[in-house]
Amino acid sequence: MENVFNTTHNRKNTSSVKWDFMTEKLGIDGDDLLPMWVSDYDFQTPPQVLNALSHRIEHGIFGYSERNDEYFDAFIHWYKNKHNVTIERDSIATIHGVLPGIALALQILTSQGDGIILQTPGYGSFANIIQLNERKVIENPLQHDDNGYTLNLEHLDSCLQQGAKAVLLCNPHNPIGRIWNYDEIEQIAILCERYDAWLISDEIWGDLTLPNYHYCSALRLPTRFHSRLIVATASSKTFGLSSLRISNFVIPNAKIHHLFLRKMSSLGLDVYNSLAMCAATEAYKNGEIWLAELMTYVQNNLNYLNDFLTQTLPHITFNMPKAGYLVWLDCHSLNISDDELQHRCTKAGIVPSMGYTFIQGGSGYIRLNLGCPRDTLEKACIRLALALAL
Repeated sequence: MENVFNTTHNRKNTSSVKWDFMTEKLGIDGDDLLPMWVSDYDFQTPPQVLNALSHRIEHGIFGYSERNDEYFDAFIHWYKNKHNVTIERDSIATIHGVLPGIALALQILTSQGDGIILQTPGYGSFANIIQLNERKVIENPLQHDDNGYTLNLEHLDSCLQQGAKAVLLCNPHNPIGRIWNYDEIEQIAILCERYDAWLISDEIWGDLTLPNYHYCSALRLPTRFHSRLIVATASSKTFGLSSLRISNFVIPNAKIHHLFLRKMSSLGLDVYNSLAMCAATEAYKNGEIWLAELMTYVQNNLNYLNDFLTQTLPHITFNMPKAGYLVWLDCHSLNISDDELQHRCTKAGIVPSMGYTFIQGGSGYIRLNLGCPRDTLEKACIRLALALAL
């Protein structure tokens, strides 16, 4: 299977945001730029999924479609088998992506001007969704030392005590690849219960745990916490299906589940993409072996980068992630501004995500996407050596 992941596919001129829209999205132009920014990977989706999609396309009719028993059963079985989580079918709401679902949840659960808590550094699009829905971003900065990042529960308590209405948790956390453990999640849930706030847990990275690690879903919490809990999931990040736009929100609170579905209907979002459902179903049914081999390949990429930095750029460090294919490189030793850091990277021909876009605590970092063939990573390392030398 490694040969499959070693294969380099030309993604240029495929309308790929990552490869074709650096000028429009980042204001960066160049024919030889190596994009390591957007968090999708440069591997084909599992062959079983490609075959299922081919058969569905051969049918040739793409009328209005609905989720069937096979769709729900595949999703429920995946979470039970892989994550030891039992999901009730009548708690599932399917929507066209995690961010749209989070936006709907915020509209249902909170009011304009309400505070929504994010752990930072964190995914910048969360802040955008909060602000565009006229809510207020409340930052709960993560604590960082040589051993990695930890939650600041005392500060979180203070934020909730002052009236924040929801905690938007990313588990595993983007950009640092940290998996929050059961005790940490329970402490957040206890605080949400104490202050009558909501816990919205984005677990889109949960399937992408690296070898020998396991993520803990918030759905494993005792049922007493479920009335204030929404969990967002998707097959898209796991199996390279991002543009097919399908995700599942698990909403144990029956009243909120009903309001969520009603809000979807009010916006005309209660129609489902037949190809997206086909791909997600097949991935959940038959993608586990492929995924395990993918994550072994990603771990080897992480090890390769770690060895390279140790030997060539020892002043550039990172905490080894436990999930995902992203690394959060600490470039503070260069003692340069974010603008200069970005200029150096562009000049060297590599395009990471800049740390300052991940809100507070991101300045001086870059996020690098290692979801790529080894040949691409080797080229990236050569360019990093030019960009990040002292």
